[in-house]
Order: sequence, then structure tokens, then C-alpha cells
Amino acid sequence: MKLYHCQGARSLRCVWALEEMGLDYALETLKFPPRVFDKSYKEVNPLGTVPCLVDGAVKMTESAGICEYLGVKYGPTPLAVTPEEADYGLYLNWLHRSDATLLFPQTLVFRYSALEPEERRQPQVVEDYKKWFLGRWRSVEAGLDGRNYLCADRFTMADICVGYALYFADTLGIKEAMTPNVEKWWTRLTARAAYQRAIEK
Repeated sequence: MKLYHCQGARSLRCVWALEEMGLDYALETLKFPPRVFDKSYKEVNPLGTVPCLVDGAVKMTESAGICEYLGVKYGPTPLAVTPEEADYGLYLNWLHRSDATLLFPQTLVFRYSALEPEERRQPQVVEDYKKWFLGRWRSVEAGLDGRNYLCADRFTMADICVGYALYFADTLGIKEAMTPNVEKWWTRLTARAAYQRAIEK
């Protein structure tokens, strides 16, 4: 099993999940963005994005999908919530919300505040999508009310995937995301040895 990764990118979710599960994998860390700095990478992933997980004949490029795949394929593991559990639907909702709802506006903040050349940067877009992100992030603060983790009364892949959205918010300087319940949750997440190993790698 091989994972293509860039430091600080959403592929961090996959490194963290692999470390939590103690799976054997090779890690190839590329310079960001790989489609610019490593043209040959497009032979691995034509999208030119990270992550890309190669597991035998399986090739996957969606970080939350990779986390779900690992939990099912290499389980059973407490990191995955099963259909028999009451919080199964909630678990899947958080996994998909992590990218579709929470990461999407952040990518626009990132692009128009840092990636584009100075003359193409758009402060209004940055401000609008920062507000959009924070409006949707309120669901995380509310979802953690009376809970230590997002679902199933334990740490799961949902915490990894949504946790990365907070990691990225911090990278972008969106400090308002660190609300009271979120802060306590994040302290628990970052104290995990697997998280610390993932960051080190």
C-alpha cells in the first residue's frame, strides 16, 4: 500500500488514519502542488491532486473516501461505525460533510488569499467564503455539545476527517473556528500518538 501526500494537505487525514490503524504503508511526500512540481505524478493520478492511495489494483483520490475504505477493508476497527450502530448515519454524514461542506469554502479562501499571484487575489472572495465556512462550522460546535467525539461515543474516522478541516482553518488563520466545545475536542485529538506521528511524517 502506498500513499502520495503533501505536507499540510488533506492527505494528512489518510496518514493519520493509517497511523491509527497501525497499517503497513509506504509514504511518498511531494512538493505542493504536485501537478506543478512533479509532472510525472499525473501518471499516478491524472487529477494531479493528493492524496492518492494505491492498494494493489485499487486507486483512490478522495481523502474521506480513503478513510472510510481503510476502516472497512482493514477492519474491524473502532475507527469505523458499522450499519448496526445507532450513529451509523451520523458517522457517514460527518465523513461527507468534512469535505463537501467544510473544506470547499476553505479551498477558495486558500486559493484567493495565497495560491493566486498577487494581482489575481480577491479579498472579497476570501472574506465571503471565510464567513460561509464559519456559518457551516457552527454545526461542529453544536454537534460536540455533551459529546467528547462527533459520534458513536468514541474517536472515529469522522473525527479525523472533520478534525482536518480545523487544522486547515488554523493554517488559514481562521481563529474563530476554535469555539469552546471544539477546543476541548481538538485537545483530545491532538494528544493522540497517531496524530503526532502523522504530523511528524
